[in-house]
Amino acid sequence: MSILPDALRTELRATLRLAGPVVAAQLAHISMGFVDTVMVGRLGPEALAGVALGHTVFFFFATMGMGVVRSVGPMVSQAVGAEDPAAVGRSVRQGLWLAGGLGLVILLILSNVEPVLRWTGQRPAAIDGATRYLGAVRWGILPFLGFAALRSFVEGLSRPLPVTLIAFVGVVLNVGANELLMFGRWGLPALGLAGTGWASTLVFSAMCGLLALLVHRTAPFARHDVFTRVRRPDRTYLRELLHIGAPMGASRGVESSLFMVTTVMMGTLGTTALAAHQVALQCAAFAFMVPLGIGMAGTVRVGQTAGARDEAGARRAGGVAMGLATLFMVGTAVLFWTLPRPLVGLYLDLSDPGNAEVIALAVQLLGVAAVFQLFDGLQVAAHGALQGLKDTRVPMGIAMVTYWGIGLGTGYLWGVRGGGGPEALWWGLVVGLAAAAVLLVARFHRQVERAVRENDAVPAEEETAPVSASPAAAPLDE
Repeated sequence: MSILPDALRTELRATLRLAGPVVAAQLAHISMGFVDTVMVGRLGPEALAGVALGHTVFFFFATMGMGVVRSVGPMVSQAVGAEDPAAVGRSVRQGLWLAGGLGLVILLILSNVEPVLRWTGQRPAAIDGATRYLGAVRWGILPFLGFAALRSFVEGLSRPLPVTLIAFVGVVLNVGANELLMFGRWGLPALGLAGTGWASTLVFSAMCGLLALLVHRTAPFARHDVFTRVRRPDRTYLRELLHIGAPMGASRGVESSLFMVTTVMMGTLGTTALAAHQVALQCAAFAFMVPLGIGMAGTVRVGQTAGARDEAGARRAGGVAMGLATLFMVGTAVLFWTLPRPLVGLYLDLSDPGNAEVIALAVQLLGVAAVFQLFDGLQVAAHGALQGLKDTRVPMGIAMVTYWGIGLGTGYLWGVRGGGGPEALWWGLVVGLAAAAVLLVARFHRQVERAVRENDAVPAEEETAPVSASPAAAPLDE
């Protein structure tokens, strides 16, 4: 006989059923970064430092854009909970318009980022490698964001398996494309770091195309007419998506900037520090994909229960997601503490004397990463639960204060100004993430009742749309 109450056991099963494929997709996604790092490692520490810098810059902007576009998720999940299929289709169609506009803006930024890298005082070799990588991977931003919008739609319907399968296809394609373009096979020229970027662009395009085809042609997605009814932007829905998504993107950007600025500060300490940072960060990022996927599942579960006006269910869904995320990170912390050298050995040859300094420093950084893993898992799950409530603005403010003010401030004063070095920079990450976890969990428990009460207040004639749309504005998307 189970010691868990029936409702909690049911929620646990539902969350795991949804989170399993979502987590697998996240692991496949980060595996592409892992593959890039491992394969670039064959080119030497300077190339590894270059891809560390370029990868960090690209995914800072890509993650921020994805955060905005993933506002499709809570829109769709709450519409599913409210049994409003018209709102489901319109949300994802307008999400695609949003992805296209943001993609063009980010493409322009990435095309002009080299002077900023030079201004930050990075080593010339790292800047050269990062510029070559960014010159190719920037063209992948549009399909990357298009895939994010379609993925949010599919997962919002609690059908995440197709995304998982496509993500694993992407991993296989990435290995082959890297081998062909980085090292030059079958008569192709060896493009080095630029080849890594072109490989990623090809993979993002293939993944977006496959998911678009599936959404257009198969049930239950095809009945929402995502592509057959896209005509022009609907200002009403776009405003709602931006109202929810802009703070989500800003929060993602603030969190990513915590690591990006730490990477930039690490680069001022030398290529050894930057290469070790990249190895340790890749290990931490790989583990982070599990609580991130659980948090995404939590967004859907909280959104569906809030849309159905079930306060107890929403509170339970958020609590289960946060508990599962934290439990997993306890396991990875133990792994980082006990087996750091074998983990570093996945990226670098442990027997090569030329790698000795990088390996020793990476092992030290993994010891710190073991601590921040615990707080990172809890805070991302809490953030996901709040997004399911469409509560994004105050969490954005919490992210700014904790990541920038506390995390970066501590890392800079201790690691750079105080001479504490790379380890001190990482302890700054720990302090910032711990503060974020405490505040976001407290915020969720305060907001559940209010969010459900606001859904109860929606008049019956307005329940078919997540926003108050005028009759004149409604047909624009049709």
